[in-house]
Amino acid sequence: MNPDQLVFGFLQYVVFLLSTTCHEAAHAYVAMRGGDTTAFEGGQVSLNPIPHIRREPFGMVIMPLLGIASGTGLIGWASAPYDPLWSQRHPKRAAWMSLAGPATNFIIAILAAIAMRIGLMAGVFTAGPASVSHIVGASAPGITEGVATILSIFFSLNILLGCFNLLPFPPLDGYGVLGLFTSETGALKLQEWRIKFRTFAIIGLLLGWRLVDAVYYPMLRIALHLVY
Repeated sequence: MNPDQLVFGFLQYVVFLLSTTCHEAAHAYVAMRGGDTTAFEGGQVSLNPIPHIRREPFGMVIMPLLGIASGTGLIGWASAPYDPLWSQRHPKRAAWMSLAGPATNFIIAILAAIAMRIGLMAGVFTAGPASVSHIVGASAPGITEGVATILSIFFSLNILLGCFNLLPFPPLDGYGVLGLFTSETGALKLQEWRIKFRTFAIIGLLLGWRLVDAVYYPMLRIALHLVY
């Protein structure tokens, strides 16, 4: 790994850490507002990464850094605790909790896109090749180039996180979001099935990893078209 790759990998990790922290803090906040204080009591209604790392040190630190160092790519995860009994009593509130995480990722991506667009219009940034790592370039090296790179990573990574987590397979958030489009009884059934079949969660994750590219790359192309 050359120095440029090492720096880019470090920036990817920092963006991943901040983005997943915002994702889980959003879950925790919406759950708290809905009456479940489990994550709040664990300190996760917070933009401080430490409580989230404390809960998932392997997924938020070890695996991402190993993936970057080995060149296999950034992979990681995080989680916010919730009360399953609360989700059964209030399945619609649980569905909003599920939506909060990926919605936050898309909001971050939109904010990054706005900053990128402003930079392009001002001539501070230049359009780069439509790749994940070089969505925008910089008209001058140095700090401006670093800002362009960070914005590109925030933009692309949060679109990826949002798309992946919205896939409708348990344990991904998209499965819980389905409850918003059903009756109260239907939302309750979804929550019961999620708990009943949680031992098969690995199947949902594998399906997600297999299918996410089919959603992510078209979404990224549309988003790039809007930015440029």
